[in-house]
Amino acid sequence: MSKQIQVSGLDAYYGSHKAIEDVSMTIEPRSITAFIGPSGCGKSTFLRTLNRMHEVIPGARVEGKVLLDGEDLYAPTVEPVSVRRMIGMVFQRPNPFPTMSIYENVAAGLRLNGRVSKSEMDGIVEESLKGANLWNEVKDRLNKPGAGLSGGQQQRLCIARAIAVRPQVLLMDEPCSALDPISTLAIEDLMAKLKDQYTIVIVTHNMQQAARVSDRTAFFNLAEQGKPGKVVEMDETSRMFTNPSQKATEDYITGRFG
Repeated sequence: MSKQIQVSGLDAYYGSHKAIEDVSMTIEPRSITAFIGPSGCGKSTFLRTLNRMHEVIPGARVEGKVLLDGEDLYAPTVEPVSVRRMIGMVFQRPNPFPTMSIYENVAAGLRLNGRVSKSEMDGIVEESLKGANLWNEVKDRLNKPGAGLSGGQQQRLCIARAIAVRPQVLLMDEPCSALDPISTLAIEDLMAKLKDQYTIVIVTHNMQQAARVSDRTAFFNLAEQGKPGKVVEMDETSRMFTNPSQKATEDYITGRFG
């Protein structure tokens, strides 16, 4: 069951440096939300605050609220590990565990989460690889190393690994930037299928990708170099790309800057 995320008054810091300031937004369930904006404006930082990955960095901290269906993810009683189980993450570069087989890559998170029978594990691995649209390509070589797959296949393997633990939200940080156009298309098709079950949030530098895959888009920008990033505008993607309300958004989308 995918869930709604509500963010209010969120600031994120690296030590004394404030990277993003006063971000508030609602991310709708069973939809794809894209974050766009120039490099260094805080898109990926903000993405990592949604599943408490930001605080893994020494000296990093977050102020403000992130609610998942009303539950405060930063409440003192909430374990960060449980948040990361509910909100999975796929990174910019495919990162399968290099010493593990395709099967073990998908099963890794399940093993961490407790005892699962062999037959149940087999079923979840197959279901997750099918969900990532990879099963037919790898079903005869599940015991071969995951690192031996092509870049696009590796990224889909990482998506299979993320969905195997049954998260409610999937975060994707530029999931196609290291991929060729054919693999990019395969990942975009996959996102469109997965949004029936998950709330999906992606960071992308590719304007065409944001326009193709997302339902809503948030534009991040810096007032000036060295200042924290802010959300300039958030709207339905079709409206933002045809009739943005802010001139800075229009300038970025049309390539006048960024």
